[in-house]
Formats: sequence, C-alpha cells, structure tokens
Amino acid sequence: MILKASQRGGGKQLAVHLLKTDENEHVEVHDIRGFVADDVTGAFQEAHAISKATKCRQFLFSLSLNPPETENVPIETFESAIADVEKSLGLTDQPRVIVFHEKEGRRHAHCVWSRIDIDEMKAVQMSYFKRKLNDIAKNLYLDNDWTLPNGFIDKHQTNPLNFSRAEWQKAKRTRQNPKHIKQALQECWTASDSKSAFENALMEKGYFLARGSNSRFVAMDVHGEVYSLSRQLGVKIKELKSKIGEQKELQSIEGAKQKIGGQLATLFKNHGDDINLKHDKLLRPIMREKQKMASQHKSRRSELNIQQQDRWQSEEIARSERLRKGFKGLWDRLTGTYQRARKKNEEEVLEKQKRDLAEKELLIFAQLNERRQLQLKLVELRDLNHEEKSQLYKNIKAQNEQLGNQDSLKNLLNQLREDKNHSRGLEKYSPDRNKDEPDFSI
Repeated sequence: MILKASQRGGGKQLAVHLLKTDENEHVEVHDIRGFVADDVTGAFQEAHAISKATKCRQFLFSLSLNPPETENVPIETFESAIADVEKSLGLTDQPRVIVFHEKEGRRHAHCVWSRIDIDEMKAVQMSYFKRKLNDIAKNLYLDNDWTLPNGFIDKHQTNPLNFSRAEWQKAKRTRQNPKHIKQALQECWTASDSKSAFENALMEKGYFLARGSNSRFVAMDVHGEVYSLSRQLGVKIKELKSKIGEQKELQSIEGAKQKIGGQLATLFKNHGDDINLKHDKLLRPIMREKQKMASQHKSRRSELNIQQQDRWQSEEIARSERLRKGFKGLWDRLTGTYQRARKKNEEEVLEKQKRDLAEKELLIFAQLNERRQLQLKLVELRDLNHEEKSQLYKNIKAQNEQLGNQDSLKNLLNQLREDKNHSRGLEKYSPDRNKDEPDFSI
C-alpha cells in the first residue's frame, strides 16, 4: 500500500477535494473522530479555529493510502495501517477524518489529522515522516503478500520517468535506392517543358526545386536530402537554365526546408486529428457503459443501506423486548435475567455490525471487480492511442531533425507536448515515460 502524505493548511479546499463526486465514482465519509462537528467541512473549520491559538499554519496532516490496483483490501486493513501511522508519527488520539474514494475499479482512502495537541496547544512534530511512512508501506506489502513495487526493492528505481531511451533514439534517415531516385528525377525532367511544369512534377514525387550551394540547381526530398540535378539528370547547366531559368530566381535550401516543414506539419496534424477522431469514436460507448455502471453501483449500495437499516430497526425492537419493564423488569434484575439479556444484546449488536460490514464489503468488492473489467477496456484503448500518438511524435521529430529544426514542425511538436485533451473522456493517466517523450496523458 503506497502511503503519501503532507503537512498542510487550507482545510476548506481539502474538504472540497475529498468530497468531489465528479472525479470519483463513489465517495464515503468513513469516520470522523475527535471533532464536535459531524461533517468533513465543519471538522476542518474546527481544526483551523483551534490552530489560531498557536503559531502553526500547516495544522493538518493529510495521508493517502493506495493499495495495489488488483487487490480487494478490506476496511480493517486500511484501519490497521492508519493505526500504525498514528503510532509511528505520534498522532494517536488526534482528531481525524477518514474518507474512501473509488474510481477506475480501485478503492483508496484519505486520512486527515489535526496536528494541534489540545492539551499542550502546540503542533505534533512530524519529523522524518516520509521515511517512517515508507517503512510502514513496505511492511504492509510484506504482511499482505503483495508484490513489492520496484521503488521498495531498489531506491534508484523510484523515478517514474524510466522509459528506455532506446525507444526514443533518433529515427534513421530514410535510405532510398539511388537508381530509383535518378529515375524519378529524370521522368520529371522529360515530362516537363517549363519551370512550373518541372516543379509540379517534382512535387508529385515528393521533391522540391531549390538553389543549392555554389548556385547549383538541386532537388530536395521531404527528408532534407539534396540531389544535384546536373548529376542526376546528366545535363549541363546551360540546358537547365534554358528550362528553369537563373539559379537566383529559385528558393534557397533553407526556404525549401521551410516549405517542406509547413506541408509536413499540415499532413502530420491531419494524421493526429484522425487518431483523435478514431479514439473518440471508440471511447464513446465505453464511457456510456462507465456512467451506467456507476449509477447502477450507487443504486445497489443505496438499496443495501436501506435494507440494512430496516433490518437493524427490526432487530433493535426484538432486542428491546428482551429487557422487560415494570414489576417484571425489576424481577429480572433481581434474578440476573436482565443482565444476561443485556449482555446477549451487546454481543448481538457487535455480531450484526460485523455482518452488515461484511455484506457491504462483499458488494463493494464485487463492484470493484466489475469496474476493473471495464477499466481494462479503457487501458487498452489508452495504450492504443498512446502508441499511435507516440509513433506520430517520433515521425515528426525525425523529420524535423532531418530538416534542421523548422518552426512549423517545432510548433507542432510543442502542441503535441502540451495537448492534454486529445483523448477527451478517459481518466487522467500518467505513464512512466522518458523525459524526451511527449506527455500523451489519457
């Protein structure tokens, strides 16, 4: 179970975050302890008011508990972990709030303590809390037979940006058959009777007419490779001038690169748009299924809650009838019957509470498993989109390097890096990635 924590103020903002239902499919306030208020917002306001009597600004200690995504973890395991944290950090008996969140088929918890010790009116010191939490987290993995994350095994693997650099090496320059290049250029030359016709013919085959170094007539392909026309066509400069004109009238190598870059940017942008359209089309039915599932799960939990409340009321009536009143009740007290009935009631209350909790967790675990199956579809779609976007990015980057960094391609690369909405509707996903890779978050 990964434990992440921080000292903080801003109780109002934290309460809003913990109670958000638009980002979480289910939100449950599990426990509020040590506060007069019986709601999260009121509890944090109360903690803030008490902190005013001290110099402490970060009066809250916020902890998130994230178990392995494939594990069904009972509430008692969360509570046990929280108790270990309290003992290790000196937060035992401090006022606290526990909230459970569910999304993407996973359940995690948040526990927030007031750091202010009311008896001494000073904040509990949180020295070395990250190291202590790391030790507790590692023990939780070992005690529950969960597979240890790499970060616990080797401290050098904690950085999530650990994609292999081999995946992002510069693309190799396109190697074409020289005979095919010469044949294509000669076909363009033979079929043309003017400069414009020759330029159009070249462009149809992916070449651009330009002025090279020493005022040579050259053709440039989309990869930035330059070919001498006199050498490829086997004609003299005079013959080239008669059809094309003077070299100074042609665009420079740099101008040709900019033109190629602009056209490639448009092409690649269209490719990116096609990927987005395909992704959105595939995503739409999955998201409808997700919304339907969340609604059904909430409805089923509400039904179970009502059923348990009705059953509890009936059982309470039965328990109260065991404790007779009046003269009979007095007689029961004298004979010990009352004490035995009361003890039986107390034992039954604990038993029925455990029964209700077990029923609730059984339902939650079943729903989590169902939600995980849907999440597999989302992850599969995310990975497909990410692979296609990554390949597109590598193609653009390779072309840009070969063309000497053109503004149009550079801008497109920056847009891809900054684009956070190309896969609208999926939960945010931040895969481990190389720092040179664009953040295609989904």
